Amino acid sequence: MNIILLEAGEVGSPLPLTDPRAIHIVRVLRRKEGGRFDAGIVNGPRGKATVASIGPDGLALEFEPGGEPPPPDPVDLLIALPRPQTSRRILREATSLGVSSIRFFRSEKGEPGYAASALWSTREWRRHLLDGAAQAFDTRIPEVRHDAGLAGSIAAVSGPRLRIALDNYEAPRRLRAAQGSLPVALAFGPERGWSDAERAVLREAGFELAHLGQRVLRTETAVVAAVAIVKAGV
Repeated sequence: MNIILLEAGEVGSPLPLTDPRAIHIVRVLRRKEGGRFDAGIVNGPRGKATVASIGPDGLALEFEPGGEPPPPDPVDLLIALPRPQTSRRILREATSLGVSSIRFFRSEKGEPGYAASALWSTREWRRHLLDGAAQAFDTRIPEVRHDAGLAGSIAAVSGPRLRIALDNYEAPRRLRAAQGSLPVALAFGPERGWSDAERAVLREAGFELAHLGQRVLRTETAVVAAVAIVKAGV
């Protein structure tokens, strides 16, 4: 953790000694009573926290807010719901890269059962966002939503912007960095690729098809690569 993130409701309450953040503060940062470290409020300011006391109820922390971090980049991701282990990586890495939103949708060739994973039925998904933000020394986490289909995700990111769908099969050009590439909506299909109907929906909505080269990449790798490329044009 490069920064300890606290939910707004946790400020003023002891952090249990079994909490991974408390363990990191005591064992990794080696902070004792009076010790200070970098901290922040989720979607709020960064600042400094002080260990006021360490007792059986946990760590009592005092938080001193500093400046607000910069807003996330106007990059919206539309991703065909992948297998849970892939989703975990995407949540963490996309947050580290500073995207605005991640919209997962059910695709025609995707596996419907992925939506029933405990990743989504519990709060586990949010933990991966916080891990990504802490890695990036930031407090901002993207909006995460689930849509019934591709059309719903497209409707949610309406407005003037560059629109690109990654496609290994029918894309006429490679994705390249270009000046003025933000804001951007990036769409990623399922492991089995887009259906013909989904390609038609994308084209009708003004999405250009692009690829990342001849190599077939894992979804999480394609997401990181595509976001890095479009941000390079800023």
